[in-house]
Amino acid sequence: MQLNESIYNLEGLLGRNSRNSFDSINSKKLKIQQIFENNKNWIQDKLSLDKQYFEKLAEGQHPGFLYIGCSDSRVAAEDMMGLQPGEVFVHRNIANMVPNYDLNTMSVIDYAVSHLKVRHVIVCGHYGCGGIKAAMSSTNLGILNPHLRNIRDVYRLHQQELDKTQNEDQRYNRLVELNVQEQCLNVLEKEPVQKAYRAGELEIHGWVFDMKTGKTINLNLDLEALTDNLKNIYTID
Repeated sequence: MQLNESIYNLEGLLGRNSRNSFDSINSKKLKIQQIFENNKNWIQDKLSLDKQYFEKLAEGQHPGFLYIGCSDSRVAAEDMMGLQPGEVFVHRNIANMVPNYDLNTMSVIDYAVSHLKVRHVIVCGHYGCGGIKAAMSSTNLGILNPHLRNIRDVYRLHQQELDKTQNEDQRYNRLVELNVQEQCLNVLEKEPVQKAYRAGELEIHGWVFDMKTGKTINLNLDLEALTDNLKNIYTID
């Protein structure tokens, strides 16, 4: 009774919607607690398959892939690739961008290529990307504006092709693909990437994930052809 009375008194102070607020808070607490329960179950599942699983995991990472993807919560790199912890080095941001001003992204690429010696760099976008759609609106998005302006630059580079597409969804999907292409080129501009790429030690891939089907689509980008006229500009000896 005392607990109920206390809640009632607080509701009177906070307003008539406070009961909903308490229910919401309790719901969130239950969800957080469930994560820890899930973690216990995950540990048991791993140990049931390999009693030394976590001992091996703690020995160090030797991933073969660097995955640069969108932060969208529906696109999880390891799940869609069917790989396990330790096999993919992951970097994610809004709309899977590789902007030259972003030291975070640059550091990830350098570490993955120069120190982890990954064999593959994957830039993966996804259809229905909110970042792509936001970039094509005139809404002022504050701190996001400089980041999304890079997508508008991609549109500018390919405006002739995109403007010919009358269907809006198809135009956005094509922009998703072209954005992946441009970000792959941005990856190739980086000095450690060029060194490994020319030595045949690194491959760069452009993918798109289709959430409606679950399929990962390889864009099969011909980077040699795409960079043929740009080598004199971007190549670092």
